[in-house]
Amino acid sequence: MILNRQRAVRLVRRPLESFLRHVKNELGLEETGLAVCLVSDAEIARMNKTFRKKKGPTDVLSFPMVVRRKAVRLGRGPKTVRAGEYLGDIAISPATARRHAKRHGRKLSSELRVLILHGVLHLLGYDHEADRGEMNRIERKLRKRLGLRS
Repeated sequence: MILNRQRAVRLVRRPLESFLRHVKNELGLEETGLAVCLVSDAEIARMNKTFRKKKGPTDVLSFPMVVRRKAVRLGRGPKTVRAGEYLGDIAISPATARRHAKRHGRKLSSELRVLILHGVLHLLGYDHEADRGEMNRIERKLRKRLGLRS
């Protein structure tokens, strides 16, 4: 589910919802729940300050429902995610995403897809700040499989 709670950036939700379903299918998470909320720069800056003690807006924040000791294994084999499990929430600032997209030479629609994927990986327990590159490697591989530019 994608909720649009901001007005600064006009966008179409339906393609993003379709992409989110595609990500969930690709990762074997069809039976799980999560929400993506598109928020203003001011709102994501408040969240960033409250939860990360960092000043200013960021592009994406993830709020996992379960804190995992180990990230969920992706690919074949047993998963550590149960059917019906609610994974958590992702907050994205389209205004910040638009600035980053411009800087990286991407379209806003592509940048939002990258952020959805990034947020889902965080909900699964991946942490690029502490995992010695594991999340970045997985994300690059998934971007390629999902047709996203790096």
